[in-house]
Amino acid sequence: MNKLTVVMYHYVREIKDSRYPDIKGMEVEDFIKQISFFLENYNIVKMEDVVACSNGILELPVNALLLTFDDGYAEHFNYVYPILKEMNIQGSFFVPVKPVIENELLDVNKIHFILASINNINHLVSDIKSDIELYKNKYHLKSFDEYFSEWAISNRFDNKEVIFIKRMLQHVLPEELRNTLSSKYFSKYVKINEKSFAKELYMNTYQLKQLIRDGMHVGCHGYDHYCWNKLDEKSLQVEIMKSKEFLLSLGCNMQKWTACYPYGSFSDDVASELLVQNCKLAFTTEVKMVDIDNDNKLLYARLDANDFPPKSDNYKKYLNG
Repeated sequence: MNKLTVVMYHYVREIKDSRYPDIKGMEVEDFIKQISFFLENYNIVKMEDVVACSNGILELPVNALLLTFDDGYAEHFNYVYPILKEMNIQGSFFVPVKPVIENELLDVNKIHFILASINNINHLVSDIKSDIELYKNKYHLKSFDEYFSEWAISNRFDNKEVIFIKRMLQHVLPEELRNTLSSKYFSKYVKINEKSFAKELYMNTYQLKQLIRDGMHVGCHGYDHYCWNKLDEKSLQVEIMKSKEFLLSLGCNMQKWTACYPYGSFSDDVASELLVQNCKLAFTTEVKMVDIDNDNKLLYARLDANDFPPKSDNYKKYLNG
C-alpha cells in the first residue's frame, strides 16, 4: 500500500506583526511547530520519490508526506526555505510565471489583500453591487441578487460574503471586468502601486534558481494562473507550454516536471493535456489522502496545512480516506 499525505500551503509569514494582520495564512512560528509535528509522526518524502513510486519503481515509507507550496511567494524563500534546509527537508514550490517575470499582481492576490485591508466586508459587497449595476448593459450581466443567490455559499474556510467576492472577482464576471474591478478595489482599499507590491510579494528568478540548486522542487502553476478547466484547448496548451519553458529556463529537470492546478481547476480534459505534455504528477485541491496504487497520478489530492496541528486535528478525518 502506497498511501501519501500531501500538504498544501499558501501564505507562511509573520502575520500578526505585518502590515496585513488579517491575511489568512500560517504564522512562521506555527509552521515550525507543524514541521516538528510532521517529523515526529510522518516520513517526509521528496517529489522525486513520489514520481518514482507512481511509476512503480519505488515503495514509499509508511506515513509518507509531501510538502507543497503554491503561488511563488517571496515569503517561501525568506521563511520556508531556510527552515526546510536546516531540517534537511525538500519542499515543492508551484509558481505562476507572469508575476515573476512581468511583476504583475495576480487577481487572486489582489482579492486577498483587499479583504485583509477592509474593516467591513459589506462595504466591498456594496461596491460590487454598484458596479454590477454600472456595467450591467455593457457586459450583459445578471442582477446582483441573482449572482448573490447563486454564489454566496460559505465553505469550511470563509463566510458567504467572502466566498461571493472571491467567486465574482476570480471567475464569474467577464475577465475584462474582473481585471477592472480588482484593480479598482485594490487601489481603493490597499492603496499601493500594484507593480511595487508584486515585486515584494513574489519570488524572483534568482531565488527560484537557488531553490533548485539546493534540492528543492519547482513545478508548473501556469503562466497567467488562469482556471485551466475554463480554457479552450489551444489556450490551455499555450498556458502549459509557456510555463514549461519558464521551468526549463530555471534549470528544472523537465523529465520529471510536475504541475499544480490553479484554483484547483482540474478536469479529465486538462489531465489528458498534461499527459500529452509529459507531466509526471499533478496536484488538485481535492481534500483526501492519495492512494498511489489506484489514483490518477495527474489528479492527486491534498490536505490544507490548517488541517494539521497546531491549527487543528482535521487531518484525522482523512486518515482512512
